[in-house]
Amino acid sequence: MTGRQHRETEIARRIRAAGLAAGRTSAQIADEIHEACTTHFSTTRIKAHRLSQGIALADVIEQVRALFERDKKPMPGIGETLLSAYESGLKRPGPEYLHYLCTVYRVEPASLGYEGPCICGHGHRMPALNGEVRERAPVLPMERELVIHPMGPDPDAQEDENILRRMLLNLLNVDTSPLAELDGPVLGACEGIRRRMDETLVSATVSAAMLDQWEEATSSFGRQYTTTAPLRLLCDVLLELSAVRTAMSRRQPTDLAERLCRMAAQLSGLSGMILINLGDHRLARAFFRTGRTAADETGDRALRAWVCARESLVPLYFGDAREALHLAKKSRDLAGSMPCPAQAMAPVVEARALAMMSGADSKKEVVDQAKRALARARNAFSHMREEDQEDVAFGYTEKQLFFYQGDVLTKLGQTIEAEVVLDQALTKYEDHIVDQTLIRLDQAQCRLIDGDVDEALSIGTKALRLVGDEYLTDFIVRPALALEQAIMSKNADAPGLEDFRSALRRSKNQVKGGGA
Repeated sequence: MTGRQHRETEIARRIRAAGLAAGRTSAQIADEIHEACTTHFSTTRIKAHRLSQGIALADVIEQVRALFERDKKPMPGIGETLLSAYESGLKRPGPEYLHYLCTVYRVEPASLGYEGPCICGHGHRMPALNGEVRERAPVLPMERELVIHPMGPDPDAQEDENILRRMLLNLLNVDTSPLAELDGPVLGACEGIRRRMDETLVSATVSAAMLDQWEEATSSFGRQYTTTAPLRLLCDVLLELSAVRTAMSRRQPTDLAERLCRMAAQLSGLSGMILINLGDHRLARAFFRTGRTAADETGDRALRAWVCARESLVPLYFGDAREALHLAKKSRDLAGSMPCPAQAMAPVVEARALAMMSGADSKKEVVDQAKRALARARNAFSHMREEDQEDVAFGYTEKQLFFYQGDVLTKLGQTIEAEVVLDQALTKYEDHIVDQTLIRLDQAQCRLIDGDVDEALSIGTKALRLVGDEYLTDFIVRPALALEQAIMSKNADAPGLEDFRSALRRSKNQVKGGGA
């Protein structure tokens, strides 16, 4: 313990002793500690509550773990390093950890220095001996003015984070909240966090242990990419990105700064990927640009190539195949001969862009060119590291290769090959409803190209009905509309067309917040 920390602890100990002698509650003692120590030691409210109880970080961790065990939940990843980051203001607890910390200290989030209600929806105040609830001592106006954030408060950043946290609370309360929307305030918060990250990258101490935890969280978000509703995951990812930006706002040693930039690039790229799924191509492009800026700081060609390859999907999905082709070639050049995910991903995007530009009536040379690109992708995939072959977000998996290969063959009009590959892809996608839906829409296109309108409508209608409202964004609606128009051009009076339209119009009426 440093001399500064020792003085802070000694002052807190004296205040606690006097408070207990006077019969004050631990919450009242914490307020006094915060008022006395915050000016000289930047003592946060959450730390003041621990000091008011005279316990160590390890004691709080054990209490939180005991509560998780009581609620029959898996053991949490919270440790002394993470709790210390909460107490120093470097990080803010997520909704679940905040709930359990409020339970440990028996106070509301505001008493720990955090706005908004707890996700549990009920209070945490400590009951008195006679069974009544003790009210917290009145908060004086001067006390409110003493709230200090050591990293330097940024009201705009805090408001953006609060908007995302409120969205998280709404999403977690699924029984009572209406269908969440990617509305103006949420879009503004996304853009604000991305912009401030840009500002931090062009200007510039966090512990190595804290970086380890952030890197684990980033990897975890990548694993959740296929299983978590996009808007819910976006809130989590952006809150983590905001925490990384806070750490980067101070000069760091070179090795730590490089790791922070890597996480910033990955989190920004992942945000762009999620926003593609949500249908907002403008904001997706902005996050990929931020990711490129961060990746450039690392000097890692594989990471830079990954961001570029992921960015190429924006024009690919939103109608500019030539730009997608350009970005894919740029990604391929960045990757060079280095075995990495982009080396497999970029040729697939090239093939898809070629297929989009030529259409189902492709000339033989275009078909051959696209197939050669797919062959390069398969060869590159075979040389990738095993961990990259299993990472759906930051790597490139076999099921992705099957799916996109089937998509290329469908667009080229090679329906026999396409259906075989799409069937293989569908069996591998058990946990990602978005890609399952896109695969089924490709299968419907194959049947339509072969002239079976009824079967195309049957497959397409089933695909739209299987996908939940939270996933049914413009990203899905666009190819579904294209299928509808293709069917109408063949048979505007097809028997199943009204059922297909009904499933499709559901997306327009109920799902908002789609692309620009």
